[in-house]
Parts: sequence; C-alpha cells; structure tokens
Amino acid sequence: MRRAVLLLLALLAAATNAPTAQEPQREALRVCADPDNLPYSHEDRSGFENRIAQLLADDFGLPLAYAWLPDRRGFVRKTLGAGLCDVIVGVPVQFERTLNTRPYYRSSFVLVQPAGQPVPRDFADARLRQWRVGVQLMGDDFATTPPGHALMQAGATRNVVGFPLPGEQPAAARMVQALARGELDAAFVWGPQAGYYMQRAGRPLQLHVLAPPATLPGQPFTFAIAMGVRRGDTQLRDRLDDFLVRRRGDIVGILDEYGVPRVEEKAP
Repeated sequence: MRRAVLLLLALLAAATNAPTAQEPQREALRVCADPDNLPYSHEDRSGFENRIAQLLADDFGLPLAYAWLPDRRGFVRKTLGAGLCDVIVGVPVQFERTLNTRPYYRSSFVLVQPAGQPVPRDFADARLRQWRVGVQLMGDDFATTPPGHALMQAGATRNVVGFPLPGEQPAAARMVQALARGELDAAFVWGPQAGYYMQRAGRPLQLHVLAPPATLPGQPFTFAIAMGVRRGDTQLRDRLDDFLVRRRGDIVGILDEYGVPRVEEKAP
C-alpha cells in the first residue's frame, strides 16, 4: 500500500512538470537574454535572471540554452520573434510584444543616499533643491525617468545631474559610484539596479521608496515584472505561471540575494 501511495505521488509530481498534450516536446529551455546587462543577465550567467532561468530549467528537467542579444531596439523581434528562444525572464507585466505570466516581483525607482543622511519627506522637501541629485536618462533623446519629472515639477532642478543609459558602465553603476565618491548627495535609481550596485559601492548607502507626487499622472514609479513568451503560446505561459507559484520561495531568495527592493501591490 505504501509503495502504491509513493508511486501515485511520483506520478502527480511528474505530471506537474510534464508538458501538456498540446505543447511541443522541448530539447532545452531556450531563454532570450542580454549578454552584458547586470544585475539581470550576463553571458557568464551571473545575473539574477540567469539564476531564475536555471531554477526554471531544472524544474522543467531541461538543459538551459541562451539566445544572446543586447537588449536594445528590436530585441524581441530578433530573438523571440525569430524563433531563437522561447522565454524572456523579465518583462513589464503590461508589455504588449509578448504574452506574459503573472508578475513575480514589483519594484520601484528608489532614492539612494549615504547611510545616516536625513531622508526627504517627499519631493517638496527643500533638501532636494539643495542637494546634487542624480537621475537616469533614457532613450536617444535622453528623456528623464519619472523621478526626474517629479523633481522638475517640484522645482528641484538646479543641481540635478543626468546619467545617460549608454556608457562604458551602466548608468546605475556610475551613479552609485558617484555617490560613494561624494560627487552626489542622492540619486534616483531603478530598484533592482540600485540594490545590486549598492552592495558593491565600498561605502554604506541606504535606499528609500519616495512616493510619487499625486499631481504627476502618467509617470509610474512602480512596475510589476513577469516572464514573457511568444504571443499565442498559452501552454508555456501556463506552465511558467505554475512554476512561479510553486517556486516562489526560491525566487524570493534569489531576489533577496541580489538586493532587489520590492513593493507590495496596492489593494484595489
């Protein structure tokens, strides 16, 4: 009787990880990723998305294979769209180019400062008009991020320093290094990057989530992150959703190890 129960449990576990009848047999879990985009991914597989991808491949009982391409314009079309891979480990949950899973973490732009420095109450705090504050600049036109818009609305622009995303090092790394050298008093950085580079700053730093002004519509600070698959591939999306529920504890452990700050979803 005991052997029969154990066999039944083994069959149920195998059924959980097995592909559905409609899903094609896979020889590998093929992941689309940037080869040099820490803390997310790197060709040496040292990013936290690499770690989550390996956890997923092990859970599926498949070898892990990568289609490497810099995450720039055309990334989805040239990787997922070209059939070179099947999963992007990190996409905004509302990203329209992919079919997306449930979110597995939510993060925010955060304020990074030297440890022990007084924390501004909000964007109207007078200290933000006096401090040298770094912000990330995005795209070819160097548009600012939502915290930059909040600083402009508050009139705190005199001492703002912009850091374009392209560069020899990621903008977030350059900003945290400038903080560590005392060249900035504070910086607004996307959360996963802030947590990762703070661990390597060589100086104690602190981060805080500063709520966006209510008068700044259309500039969200917080984003939910999911996994993305090819549009129409509902079988794989459903398996990934199941994985995200079952292995949530392991995923949270990886995010914690990389210092990824997370915010809870607000109740409707």
